Amino acid sequence: MSRIAIVGGHGKIARLLVPLLVADGHVPVCLVRNPDHAPRLEALGAEVVLLDIEASGDEAFAAAFAGTDAVVFAAGGGPDGNAARKKTVDLGGSLKSIAGATAAGVRRFVQISAISVDKPIDHGADPTWVAYVEAKRDADIALRASDLDWTIIRPGGLTDGPPTGHITLAEQVEREQIPRADVAALVAAVLPNPATHHKQWEVVSGPTPIADAIAHA
Repeated sequence: MSRIAIVGGHGKIARLLVPLLVADGHVPVCLVRNPDHAPRLEALGAEVVLLDIEASGDEAFAAAFAGTDAVVFAAGGGPDGNAARKKTVDLGGSLKSIAGATAAGVRRFVQISAISVDKPIDHGADPTWVAYVEAKRDADIALRASDLDWTIIRPGGLTDGPPTGHITLAEQVEREQIPRADVAALVAAVLPNPATHHKQWEVVSGPTPIADAIAHA
């Protein structure tokens, strides 16, 4: 049994990930800002730790990660049009999580990023979108530079459709959509798999079962 910390523990992907981890015999530890979210997550089988990503420092993250075996960074500033929150949540939260995991001695770290964020940015695009892409790109750079046993998952356009269990997974793929449920299943599959350490993959819906896609990526 492993204890898996999930930063952004009330997000849509996190709420789909929790029951998968429970079914695999793990204990999800969801980090959330709002205590009102705790009952819903506890009903799914998670433990809940209160942590404000933006207001907390590295030490608070390290304390929250104490006693866990892995960290999943699943947080995001959301589609609120607030460019500043992309830096404080998508980037700042990731940087604090990396520092906290390192300080707590938690080596396994899986980060949910976004497709194509390494490509040149159109700075004439919507400023919030530019801030989002830059934040995800820089968070991935920081994680790759760390000493952690990291995996970076970069999904395409996210949907709320039912899980298919089939994906296309590679270092680069054409931009398509993927259900959040399949992203959650991919995260659950890579977490215990040391062959996925130091791998960065883009993922969209496709024809290949998730286990086979990991094995051949």
